[in-house]
Amino acid sequence: MDQQDAPPATIGAYGILEVMQAIPHRFPFLMIDRVVDIRPDHSAVGIKNVSINENHFQGHFPSEPVMPGVLIIESMAQTAAVLVVATLGEAFKGKLVYFMSVEGAKFRRPVVPGDQLFIHVTKAQRRMNVWKFSAQAKVDGVVVAEATYAAMIRDR
Repeated sequence: MDQQDAPPATIGAYGILEVMQAIPHRFPFLMIDRVVDIRPDHSAVGIKNVSINENHFQGHFPSEPVMPGVLIIESMAQTAAVLVVATLGEAFKGKLVYFMSVEGAKFRRPVVPGDQLFIHVTKAQRRMNVWKFSAQAKVDGVVVAEATYAAMIRDR
């Protein structure tokens, strides 16, 4: 393997405080707890600890709590936003990542309280300020959801 073909080096992890510095989301809409294995301009892995204490479980569904698929997609988008921030560094100041589209979303099995969701995000393409990503969400190494989506980088 040529050095050009090698994936970029991992820069470490963002704990919850770094995640909150990177993206504007806050309770109750912050959908990731940590981002690890960050490879700038390539990939990252978000971690979401699913807790029964989350508001959406009061109504989705009270007798059989299931994490809404749209929130799994949002956790993918937030992980990708952290990857963008890690990639752009100082050039990201004064900007936000806006979710644009989602395609091919598939939900393979329910995500329930007590699960730990690992969101594997890979940059598929970048054209100017539009980035495309592919993602898989896994619990215990099993794919529970997947999607491809796009985001736009804009000034605040």
